[in-house]
Amino acid sequence: MLGLKLATDPRWVNIVESNIEEILTDHAWCEQKAASNAIYIIVNNSEKEELVTEMTRIALEEMEHFQMVHTIIKEKGLVLGRERKDNYVNDLVKFAKKDGSRNDALVERLLFAAMIEARSCERFKVLSENIQDPELAKFYRDLMISEAGHYTTFLGFAKQYQENIKVDIRWKEWIAYESSIITKYGNQETVHG
Repeated sequence: MLGLKLATDPRWVNIVESNIEEILTDHAWCEQKAASNAIYIIVNNSEKEELVTEMTRIALEEMEHFQMVHTIIKEKGLVLGRERKDNYVNDLVKFAKKDGSRNDALVERLLFAAMIEARSCERFKVLSENIQDPELAKFYRDLMISEAGHYTTFLGFAKQYQENIKVDIRWKEWIAYESSIITKYGNQETVHG
């Protein structure tokens, strides 16, 4: 469904389990950044009523996820660490086209967001199926479903607003690029690392 070319090796979960505080901290900040991205889209496209409505819903949902992760951190007696740099996302930023119209920039931003949501969804699936902690397994299963919804929302809006960019072609380029960089990741206790 997600179209990703390379699946995450389930052994990545062994790395995650070696430092639950790190994965949860990184995850919390990923949720905050996802909310910020939705707000960024709103700020730069306020005239698009349907888009603003959906991005508002996503921003609120992502902050709710942040709160849920923070609650788990507290319940486990852990501490929310400082925000982490996400090298995977930074690699994706390098691929995003920076030229074109304002509308082209919106479509590119939506595809960028869809790519992150697709990989996050895939990682949450791997976590839900392989992590030993039953509470975290259920938590990540529920979040996997939510991320899949975000992925389809972003991709759907990209198709809705396409003008100069042919979304189906550009999405295949995003998928190919992501498969070329994801091989560097999967060896750290972070959502995308």
